[in-house]
Amino acid sequence: MKPCVLIPSYNSGPLLRKTVAGVLEVWDDVFVVIDGSTDGSADGLEDLAEGAGTRLRVHRLEVNQGKGSAILKGISLAADEGFTHALAMDADGQHPASHVRNFMEAGRKFPEALVLGEPVFDEFAPALRVNGRKVSNWWANLETLWWGIHDSLFGMRLYPIEPLKKVFSQTGFARRFDFDPEVAVRLCWAGVPVVNLKTPVKYLRADEGGVSQFRYFRDNTLLTFMHMRLFFGFLIRLPVLVFRKKNRLDGKAAADV
Repeated sequence: MKPCVLIPSYNSGPLLRKTVAGVLEVWDDVFVVIDGSTDGSADGLEDLAEGAGTRLRVHRLEVNQGKGSAILKGISLAADEGFTHALAMDADGQHPASHVRNFMEAGRKFPEALVLGEPVFDEFAPALRVNGRKVSNWWANLETLWWGIHDSLFGMRLYPIEPLKKVFSQTGFARRFDFDPEVAVRLCWAGVPVVNLKTPVKYLRADEGGVSQFRYFRDNTLLTFMHMRLFFGFLIRLPVLVFRKKNRLDGKAAADV
């Protein structure tokens, strides 16, 4: 196992630099993919790259292509350097750098698994976001016959790179906000085991520099369309999923750590 951290970023403001600096304090190899940002947030990363030597790689996409596309570019770059796993983290300060090593340790114990962060919300988390994700989680679990996804939307997760690249090759979707839940479902369809790791999440207020690219109507419409597609894919795969669930060797698809 050779893991790295992968941070996609689009107009993340000053939080990007803070996030990257925090990760570099706890992990050596970090890829940042700037997804067509126009706010200048990526301009201050070069000095961090100089201070980190070859540890920090910054790649810029000229035009915004979406989170999934940025992740795809990042894992391709990482694979070219021989990395086998990538820990995806958001650039907006929601995900704690202090938990990076927890994910890497879980990955070492279960190198074939998808390690999903299971968010632990504080009292400041928006109720609309906390409760709204339950709908997507229910659909994701139905579409995988409850293979083990505790949260389908949380973006801090450790991917085995080769299975993720294969999943990307099987669909032209999962390139924007639909990325997180769709690839989780498709990796479960592929038989990849799931490990769930409880992880605190912090929604930063505007006065704390918080930046959100979530658009309620646009992104929920995208998720609805996505789950419609995945449900039909689920029906086609249902016999295989039932057989796999009944015959998995260890009797358990998911683990909680």
